[in-house]
Amino acid sequence: MKDPGNFQIPCIIWDINIEKALCDMGASINLMSLTMMRTMKIEEAKPTRMTLQLDDRTFKFPHGVVEDLLVKVGEFIFLANFVVLDMEEEANTSIILGRPFLATTGAIIDVQKRELVLRFHEEKMVFNVFKTMSYPKESIGECMMVDSIEQIVQGVLEEEQCEGTIELEQQASSEELQQGTMEKSVMLK
Repeated sequence: MKDPGNFQIPCIIWDINIEKALCDMGASINLMSLTMMRTMKIEEAKPTRMTLQLDDRTFKFPHGVVEDLLVKVGEFIFLANFVVLDMEEEANTSIILGRPFLATTGAIIDVQKRELVLRFHEEKMVFNVFKTMSYPKESIGECMMVDSIEQIVQGVLEEEQCEGTIELEQQASSEELQQGTMEKSVMLK
């Protein structure tokens, strides 16, 4: 049995029909190209301090975040936030639906049956993973893996700030101790 890896589903965002939205369990965010954002006539994206690490280990800074977009898959409509990245588009991969979207849709991936099941309340929609894939992995292009490292960077910055505060306190204590020693030696003379 072939490994399905990433797979595609058709969806509609605003009035734009996206035939091959890439579903990627490895992506920690939903991603949209800046070109796609402009095609949808979205004026602004919310600024973000997020940093993205791509598959080739390079870092990119997103254009912003577009919140609360309605994504229609079949008869189901889901709410999703997208990080917007100025990137080259190849093979119609202007949208990546990552783990947040798949979690929202209650996605169940059955590798043995080769099915992706999206759920909305008691209803479900089934996609045959291999039928929805129609291009080789080599043509996916630049954006195959994206991870948000904003939380990691924030944690490191807080840790460094805390260490810097401790060093300053230790330095101040050391100076006070030296000052006290000098005062005692002056008093002894």
